[in-house]
Amino acid sequence: MNGREWKVADLDAIAQLERECFPVAPWSRRMLADSLLSGRFFGSLLEEEGVLVAYGGIAFAADEAEVQLIATAEMYRGCGRGGKVLCDLLEEAKRRGVKQVFLEVRVSNAAAQLLYLKHGFCGLYCRTRYYPDGEDAIVMRKELD
Repeated sequence: MNGREWKVADLDAIAQLERECFPVAPWSRRMLADSLLSGRFFGSLLEEEGVLVAYGGIAFAADEAEVQLIATAEMYRGCGRGGKVLCDLLEEAKRRGVKQVFLEVRVSNAAAQLLYLKHGFCGLYCRTRYYPDGEDAIVMRKELD
């Protein structure tokens, strides 16, 4: 499994998978494009036989970063693809001199929480009614060397 950086040509496929994975308030193609073109964002994706199977994105501000997006197509979950994308994002963060990485995860998303814990993230606190549907989010952080 080799990841690669997002290209503008990938945005339609990323937006489609985003809608499939997150039917409540997915990022639009415009939001994805704005992030990609901001100069403060890095996106990684995995393809298999020309089909997008996982993607993620991280935004940078000084010596901190936030994992903003990470998703794996349903039929490819539990096989390490999300972890590979997360590792790619963390490697880019290290390369850019980031000291700590943050993210938010739904309290109901146990699989994602386990993925983040496995990769060294720790829970910090809960953001009440963070998501548009009213669900709470757990804020997590990872310190980078």
